[in-house]
Amino acid sequence: MKKDTNKRDAILMTATHLFQLQGYHATGLNQIIEESGAPKGSLYYHFPNGKEEIAREAIKRMRELVLEKTTEDLNRGKTAIEAFKFHVNSIANMCDQNGSVEVEGLQISLIASETASTHESLRIVCNETFAVWQELYANKLEHFGYDKEQARELGVTLNALIEGGCMLAVTNKSSYPLRCISNQITALLKKSKYVTG
Repeated sequence: MKKDTNKRDAILMTATHLFQLQGYHATGLNQIIEESGAPKGSLYYHFPNGKEEIAREAIKRMRELVLEKTTEDLNRGKTAIEAFKFHVNSIANMCDQNGSVEVEGLQISLIASETASTHESLRIVCNETFAVWQELYANKLEHFGYDKEQARELGVTLNALIEGGCMLAVTNKSSYPLRCISNQITALLKKSKYVTG
């Protein structure tokens, strides 16, 4: 059973990386098989519905990776501004260390944008993923004293900024767009009478 789990994980890790790096349509099953080192039969054993099923599981995997890392980042700040600046700078630092933001689990914008109108099951799982991340942001903002509705809207805004910043960083091959977002966090979060820090 352990070997089967390892093969499944290898397929999923490889697929996650490839979908994030080159998108859904440019990633073929043969490439996933070749780069994961898993036999073809193993891929269909673990993912009998093929590429779309792998993509759904890869997005869910990215969701959990980002949740874990974001929670860790946001717990580092004593105020909302500190927490979110730390979080965005943490992503920018990963970009600098890796030479790009093609860090596993970092963003799903590419796969979301190219499949939203053609693969309903992938649109749904991407939407659910964004909603989970936005809820994490909103809950953290409520923790820091923001009104529930404002925290919800800011959660969507921050998610959109960060996803967009990651996409710009990929195309710029630079963390500069993310640094710009970090620099504007104070202005964004201080506009509220609810801010506590």
